[in-house]
Parts: sequence; C-alpha cells; structure tokens
Amino acid sequence: MRVTSNLGFLLLGIWLILIGLGQFVSLGNIGVLTNILALVSGILIVLGR
Repeated sequence: MRVTSNLGFLLLGIWLILIGLGQFVSLGNIGVLTNILALVSGILIVLGR
C-alpha cells in the first residue's frame, strides 16, 4: 500500500476518515477541525500540491 505524495489528497483522505468515524463514535467537538481540514485540503488540491 502506497501513501499518496499529494498533500491535498492526503488531507482529504484524513478528513473523510474523521467524518466517517464521527458518525459512529462521539469524538466531541471536531466540527471546527474537520472544517479547517476540508478548507486546507481543498485549497491544496486546487493549487495542485
């Protein structure tokens, strides 16, 4: 298994995992963290990093 070298897609993957886990486990107030992570990953994907 190879981890992507694209930082935007890596952060997007982490964000999706956190959102998925949040549906099953109460992780507290992770809304702000997931919003920031989604914003940063979106920007990096658009910039092509």
